[in-house]
Amino acid sequence: MSLDGSPGGPFGVVGFLDLPWGRRGREEIRAGERISGLVLAVEPDPERVLLSMAATADPGLWGFLDGLRRGEVLAGTVASIESFGVFVALDDGPAHPVFPGVGFITFPELSWRYFEDASDVVRVGQRVSCEFLSNGEARLSLRATLPDPFRAFAEGTEIGTVLPGRVTKVVPFGFFVLVADGVQGLVPQADAGADVEAGDEITVVVTGIEREGRRVTFARA
Repeated sequence: MSLDGSPGGPFGVVGFLDLPWGRRGREEIRAGERISGLVLAVEPDPERVLLSMAATADPGLWGFLDGLRRGEVLAGTVASIESFGVFVALDDGPAHPVFPGVGFITFPELSWRYFEDASDVVRVGQRVSCEFLSNGEARLSLRATLPDPFRAFAEGTEIGTVLPGRVTKVVPFGFFVLVADGVQGLVPQADAGADVEAGDEITVVVTGIEREGRRVTFARA
């Protein structure tokens, strides 16, 4: 967009997460429309100004989000469980103009353990305390406040350890086995042995543990 007083540039750019919360669709913003936005940054190459319309459309909410810091623990109530994540109504701060809650937890951040559905971990109306991750919206992590079972598994398990487990998913390149709450790994096709189905109870041997990537591999025992 062209900025008032600078018809030849630099140009203003509004990212998707910096659009007003109720207008985050391509059809919601029209060419020729006059807007206002808070300057977030000025970039010399390419020459452009990054703007936030959300900051000027809802300054109270923007100020609250901007004041949060990564790692801070926030308390609230589960407001809604959707197909794409969980909304949390935070105890502190303003209400959200569009969503059921200012806080949002993506599925991977709900729990360290394997689960089929978000309702296996939380329920609407449940009180939760979560770690704050980022503030495009208040992205939260419930699992960050809980002990990491993979870390304990990696520290206490050696290559060659034999473990009982349950098949959780069969894929073209092997199958996944849950050996402890929050710890599952892949049995590659080359080490898979006889055919299995999800739900089968089997015994596996630990063949590899990658702590950084949080991956463990098995072979059929």
